[in-house]
Amino acid sequence: MRHCRFITLSLVALVIVGCARKPSARVVVPAAAPPVVVAAPPAVEPVAYASALDGPYHLDSGDRLRVVVFGQEGLTNAYTVDAGGSITMPLIGTVRARGMSTGELSQAIAARLRQGYVREPHVAVEVETYRPFFILGEVANPGQYPYVAHMTVETAVAIAGGFTPRARKKSVQLSRPIDGQIAQASVPLAYPLQPGDTINVAERFF
Repeated sequence: MRHCRFITLSLVALVIVGCARKPSARVVVPAAAPPVVVAAPPAVEPVAYASALDGPYHLDSGDRLRVVVFGQEGLTNAYTVDAGGSITMPLIGTVRARGMSTGELSQAIAARLRQGYVREPHVAVEVETYRPFFILGEVANPGQYPYVAHMTVETAVAIAGGFTPRARKKSVQLSRPIDGQIAQASVPLAYPLQPGDTINVAERFF
């Protein structure tokens, strides 16, 4: 009897040991997906005033031009660039001038005249009167003034009667149309102006 009980206990012990040695099931954790790197959009470069200053002067509404067509007195005359950016001449009608240099406009007029009007046209265009500039803010007499060649911000302030006692005098805010958009920047008093510029003299805080 004791012998049978010993055998039974031995078998139970073997079963328990076998169960204890049975390897546990492995839990497979999927590897994390690599992070998706989204490239940042390229920074938008601000519009540079230097690009407009370094190149030739570009015509716009308000400029008064002297157009000379050699040998054609009926076409030689003064023309003003209208609100739509064009001039209107005899024979050829409306010619776009906005955004062009005087040389480019000369070529455009000559090309139109060759279309059955003048065999070998020779055209010269020069600016007779520039469009005005504008000055606002802390100056004695804000408003619109005629542009004079080689003007600076300081010259414009002087024309407008000088700074008021509350004006910020180290720099001004300048707005300028470039490529169909209005660019703005803070510029010093020695900065050169162009026709059509708008100067805003801010008020100082102390």
